[in-house]
Amino acid sequence: MLKALDKKGRWRNITVAFRVSQEENEDLNNRVKLSGLTKQDYIMKRLSERDIVVQGNTRVFKALRNKMTEILEELKRIENGTNISEELLETIKIVAKTYNGLEEK
Repeated sequence: MLKALDKKGRWRNITVAFRVSQEENEDLNNRVKLSGLTKQDYIMKRLSERDIVVQGNTRVFKALRNKMTEILEELKRIENGTNISEELLETIKIVAKTYNGLEEK
């Protein structure tokens, strides 16, 4: 059986796992979807403090569209600005930053 090497010729045979809350898991999954990276690549880039460069593709555009639909539904539900959760504000910031980054390319 051949070993699966990464792009730099390294064999990754060590598993690292950690626990997160449901909210943290949802936040991580949203960020990964919007980045267009795999979860492993996203976490490795964030851990090494490297910038996340979003490459626009159909998967990223679909994730952005779906997230914007969720945001719109949540904003319609809110009658005034006092009920906006921190999680929603953070999601809006991430989506806006991603859209702005895609426009620059």
